[in-house]
Amino acid sequence: MKIDFNEIEEIKIPHMNNGDGETIAKMEVNEIGRFIETRIPPGSSIGLHKQESNNDINYIIEGQGEAICDDEKEILRPGVVHVCPKNSSHSIINTGDKDLVFFTIVPK
Repeated sequence: MKIDFNEIEEIKIPHMNNGDGETIAKMEVNEIGRFIETRIPPGSSIGLHKQESNNDINYIIEGQGEAICDDEKEILRPGVVHVCPKNSSHSIINTGDKDLVFFTIVPK
């Protein structure tokens, strides 16, 4: 199976999960799960939310940020993987001066 994110249209989500600013994403949903390329501009965040469907696996590609998962802070930078286990709560915040870019997989 091939997913070409060059062919997927971006969507802008203001105040995603009551976070600050906006989140820009490209998403493919299929029988295997959700595959999401996400960009969070400086000063923006994905608000605190419960991960109900499955584990949320985020690989950081560019930028700097912070994840808060079940009240524990994790520093995000390129090459880091942040995993929010199913039934945990987390948020992702861009703490840098350029876009925080990451790829997310949520298996079914």
